[in-house]
Amino acid sequence: MADKIHIKDLEVFCNHGVFPEENKLGQKFLVSAVLFTDTRAAGLSDDLEKSINYGDISHQMHDFLQKNTYRLLERAVEELAAHLLKTTPRLECIQIELKKPWAPIGLPLAYASVEIERSWHTAYLGLGSNMGDTRKYIEDAVHALAQMDDCRVEAVSEWIVTKPYGVADQDDFLNGCLQLRTLLPPRELLGRLHTLEHAAGRTRTRPWGPRTLDLDILLYDDLVMHTPELTIPHADMHHRAFVLQPMAEIAPYTLHPLLKKTMLQLRDALK
Repeated sequence: MADKIHIKDLEVFCNHGVFPEENKLGQKFLVSAVLFTDTRAAGLSDDLEKSINYGDISHQMHDFLQKNTYRLLERAVEELAAHLLKTTPRLECIQIELKKPWAPIGLPLAYASVEIERSWHTAYLGLGSNMGDTRKYIEDAVHALAQMDDCRVEAVSEWIVTKPYGVADQDDFLNGCLQLRTLLPPRELLGRLHTLEHAAGRTRTRPWGPRTLDLDILLYDDLVMHTPELTIPHADMHHRAFVLQPMAEIAPYTLHPLLKKTMLQLRDALK
């Protein structure tokens, strides 16, 4: 996204620092932000409601940094970025730099600073269950994701009953997919999903075996990654009808970043 709103070197007197006297006495900080948003509608209409009010954002940053105290600049900018992304409509991405002009290091310097970029991401998840109350396990997981303040469930497919994949001697599965808007990076999202699986009583004793709850990251923006614990896009999704059918329902024209085919095309090719 090319449209940006800049806020440069807003002065805030606050109490962040490793040393106790910094937390007690306070000092001046400078905070800058780049807000990524689509300004087209505001530019055509001259309507502030269709943009982001940089005055409001400036006051929010000022008040947040004054009301909270952190030892590290890293923590301060992380919490501030998350707060603004969660509370500001139309804010897709933010860059924040927090400068400390009087950093107590015993040497002359202009300032020390930490700068980060954080944004909303779109992930697609596969859900499945073939043990116990399968519908309850899956719907409880959807509800839990919707309750997380750094995740927003945007679309959920119909649930479908499918034959087991890979290991045939087990009960049929209930499967579906959902679209998730999230601030979590992929590994942190995977950790949340494992926590939900564990809460549902899942045990990993047999590959592709029966399970109370199975949650997979299928796609994450246009990301391509491979690590020992996580591969995105999901390595086998284009072979699985129980993934492609619900994906074609909620995201028919979303492209597979490696195969360069839509979910509809992949589903039809599998047929």
